[in-house]
Amino acid sequence: MFDELLATPGVVEVLDLRSAFGFMAFHGGNLERVTEVIASEAAARAGASFYGVIQPSHMRHHIPSKEVQPSASEKLATFLDHVDVAIAIHGYGRRERKTDLLVGGRNRDLAGHLSGHLRDALPAYRIVDELGDIPRELRGVHELNPVNRARGGGVQLELPPRVRGLSPLWRYWKVPGRVPHLEDLIVALAQTALTWE
Repeated sequence: MFDELLATPGVVEVLDLRSAFGFMAFHGGNLERVTEVIASEAAARAGASFYGVIQPSHMRHHIPSKEVQPSASEKLATFLDHVDVAIAIHGYGRRERKTDLLVGGRNRDLAGHLSGHLRDALPAYRIVDELGDIPRELRGVHELNPVNRARGGGVQLELPPRVRGLSPLWRYWKVPGRVPHLEDLIVALAQTALTWE
């Protein structure tokens, strides 16, 4: 249960309220690694709001998105009351989809807007924004998914390890700072928020 997860020692729940555009990463920390870094940094650069749940290094407890409910969290309820739209950042891994970024969620206008920025920033990746081309369990269209509970709905963005800087591609990358694909992704997300009307 989500409330039990939040009460677990070491689990950190974060809320930063800024604009009415929101970013979420409620499977952050050791579960879907780097997702909270991506969402929080994009939010900070865009002056957007951020909600995250960060699990410590010894935990990997997955709560299905539809069970992440505002009734169990005052911070999540506050976030959803504050934002008009949101993008939830998730991580996934499929051997046959190493370069596929999956753009799901119920707000298809925002999905198209985001997809344009992602295609411009990450030409080495395939941006999959047709719901029928996304595996059913990764589409993020359930009405109880918290990203869809914002007033204007939202987008669930599923990211493979490579774009998060976690694949063997980056094993020998020694340049200080983030790998370039991760940095380009964060820039694209921030620009999505800044240019959304």
